[in-house]
Amino acid sequence: MALEYKTVCEKCDTSLNMQSEACICSYECTFCESCSAKMEFICPNCTGELVKRPKRKKEVL
Repeated sequence: MALEYKTVCEKCDTSLNMQSEACICSYECTFCESCSAKMEFICPNCTGELVKRPKRKKEVL
């Protein structure tokens, strides 16, 4: 099962692509690096840890 790559930060609506610096929790809530740092890398939805989202070189179909 692959990660769902969301295209916007759930906090500030900044656009994200597959190469963007972003963080996710185990439920795949997605936040930009700046918002994640402001939230001390804790997901506001589940209180889980936010970790760096891996990058993809290109979209895989």
